[in-house]
Amino acid sequence: MTQPKPQLSIIIISFNTAHITKECIESIYGSFTPLPHVKPSSLQFEIIVIDNNSTDTSIKEIKKLQEKHSNIVLIENKENDGFAKANNLGVTKAQGDYLLFLNSDIVVLPRSIEKLFYFFSQHEEEINFLGGRLLNKDKTPQASCGPFYSLTVIFWALFMRGDYWGKTRSSPNNIKEVDWVSGACILTKGEYFESIQGFDEKIFMYMDEIDLLYRAKQKGYSVFYYPDAEFIHLGSASSGGKTYPILQVYRGFIYFYKKHYSGLSLTILKSMLQLKALVALVIGRLLRNKYLIQTYEEAFRIARMA
Repeated sequence: MTQPKPQLSIIIISFNTAHITKECIESIYGSFTPLPHVKPSSLQFEIIVIDNNSTDTSIKEIKKLQEKHSNIVLIENKENDGFAKANNLGVTKAQGDYLLFLNSDIVVLPRSIEKLFYFFSQHEEEINFLGGRLLNKDKTPQASCGPFYSLTVIFWALFMRGDYWGKTRSSPNNIKEVDWVSGACILTKGEYFESIQGFDEKIFMYMDEIDLLYRAKQKGYSVFYYPDAEFIHLGSASSGGKTYPILQVYRGFIYFYKKHYSGLSLTILKSMLQLKALVALVIGRLLRNKYLIQTYEEAFRIARMA
């Protein structure tokens, strides 16, 4: 018996996160489990998992899930292609008109995918890209959206605890149009994604969604945040500690500014990044903190050599 064509293709990138990826996929199915006095979901979906050459038991776990669920598609890459390239590959295999990019370290709460999908489909004349609300493991709010990284916003991020003051990233309680939503959970239509040529494959990880949605805004597309659809986001599950994300953010800022901003703006950005690294280095040396010293020595080098 042939299955109906899926309306929604859920795309997940897997890299050495066997347990977390398994938990993510199981939570997707769990989120559709019928609830008392609630009409069962009629949403047809598929899950496309692109594994970036994991060396743990990820492939084995996904194949076990395939035995239970016929709508899981597994693509096994022969090397780690990074987030952007793997997502673009997933889109080429997608059968659904709608695409949901979901991080492997997401736990989907009951009905959240349906809430996100039906809100999007009911407001397609106004909304082109939509993100849900991210929560920490203890279900406290996690930054889910924000303004584009102008020099002012980057200054707040580097030196003024911008998240704390709501100047950089936030988790509002109301539906609102924003510049970007977290790449951990983005819903759109295939036609919008393809019209802006997908993720920039030169970005290996971090800043990829900012670049994608910046180009979307330039094309006149809208980006909205929808807090009623909630997802637990464990965060940086395949990054191997704090140093790697920091260095990738440095590289991401520099690449983004080289691509989209003037030479003067890039020079100012590099100066701010170097100053941040120097301040962190001084603190690290005073505290004899090897993590700070090693991380920000490399961060300073990245900013100086860019």
